[in-house]
Amino acid sequence: MSASELSAPASVKWPFQTTTSWRTLPTPFWSDCSPAGAAAPELVVFNTPLCEALNLPLADMPRDVLARWLSGSDLPDTCQPLAQAYAGHQFGGFTMLGDGRAHLLAEFEGPDGIRRDLQLKGSGRTPYSRGGDGRAALGPMLREFVISEAMAALGIPTSRSLAVLRTGETLWRDGPLPGAVLTRIAASHLRVGTFEYAAALRDRSALEALLTYAVQRHDPDLADVPEPGARVLAWLNRVAERQIDLILHWLRVGFIHGVMNTDNTFISGETLDYGPCAFLDEFVPNKVFSSIDRHGRYGFENQKRIILWNLARLAEAVLPLLDEDPKDALDRARTALKNWDTRLNARWLSMMRGKLGLDTERPEDESLIKDLLAWMHRYEADYTLTFRALADDAAERLPEARHPKVQDWIRRWRARLAEEGPVTAARFEAMQAVNPARIPRNHQVEAALTSAEAGHMAPLRTLLAALAEPYRDDPAYTAFAQPPTPDERVVRTFCGT
Repeated sequence: MSASELSAPASVKWPFQTTTSWRTLPTPFWSDCSPAGAAAPELVVFNTPLCEALNLPLADMPRDVLARWLSGSDLPDTCQPLAQAYAGHQFGGFTMLGDGRAHLLAEFEGPDGIRRDLQLKGSGRTPYSRGGDGRAALGPMLREFVISEAMAALGIPTSRSLAVLRTGETLWRDGPLPGAVLTRIAASHLRVGTFEYAAALRDRSALEALLTYAVQRHDPDLADVPEPGARVLAWLNRVAERQIDLILHWLRVGFIHGVMNTDNTFISGETLDYGPCAFLDEFVPNKVFSSIDRHGRYGFENQKRIILWNLARLAEAVLPLLDEDPKDALDRARTALKNWDTRLNARWLSMMRGKLGLDTERPEDESLIKDLLAWMHRYEADYTLTFRALADDAAERLPEARHPKVQDWIRRWRARLAEEGPVTAARFEAMQAVNPARIPRNHQVEAALTSAEAGHMAPLRTLLAALAEPYRDDPAYTAFAQPPTPDERVVRTFCGT
């Protein structure tokens, strides 16, 4: 029995399965690897609401025991951690990769019947570290905690953060930084890059095993499709549907991921990796914040094109399983990609109609939407505040409303609303449900993280509270709805390790 089990209350045991289903895959997909542990693990933030929602009996545990468990410093003897292998197109270039600073610890099933992974990030070197120390700094780990929980509150599929812990160690990057570990939960850590890795091995049996595992994990109903090629095509369409949904959510709230590499594209349709991400303040169609996205590959609106590119890489990886005839396999994949393109564009229009309170389709809707975005860009209108003002029936109070072209657009929009019948309060309430009042403003996130790194946690806790119900107007958090002043503006975000 481990020290952690001895010091925990007798009624509380390690609440996760001590091995993961990932181990059922061939060994090229993983390596045995234990976390390095922490010199002096200390909980910085712990996600009690998530813990309760997932029915994990952790909230009442002694904090020192919890810190040792969730930092990987003291695990049950039966725990079998591992590091996953995968590949990825990073800014368009293919690379064989793997978890360079992450360890998959365990799995568990929530009350909703969904199986989830428990993973540590920043937990030390692995066989895939490529010269790195496998560690993470406190600021970036807190950033992932804040943004992932804000995304969940916005109703966007995402990996979740259970805890951030100080390790008691100092990392040296550009200067000394406090070390930290993030405890992350996700529906799985299967990536487009995992299938690219399998394809690069040129091992058909390994690729078949991976696809079978993915279907069992996320789409078990497809296992009953009798013809193998039809099953693969149905699975590709299912993955594409989830990814299209995800990207439309990002565009709905003005989110820019920043590193949409294929190794950061989850088969589950959850958002992963919050390194250089940011949210729009003023609307710029292909706004880029990430310091490493030097050519705008992952700009705001370009995310629609990139997700189709990433899905094309997934289809390429499974071509050998799609049809025995290479030409027929390629034809089926190309047809699917065209369908995804059409679906994405149609769904984008539908999403934008929802933001504008339109329940029906009209031929003129596309021009109405594009004219809105054009004047928002021209006058540098704040993305969130503009749509929220429309949802609050307060368009005339927009700073841009003084311009004749904007006044004309508002008249057109109101006339279009009236075509659908009486413009009731319920119509605006429906708009408010998809147009948030508050987002994680970049300048506010940076300010809270700077305070937390200095040991002052109150600003971070207040920020988390302000973002917990982002669609509800709350006078207590009015300041968190405000865009930055020129001096507060954040123009670059960084991956951070």
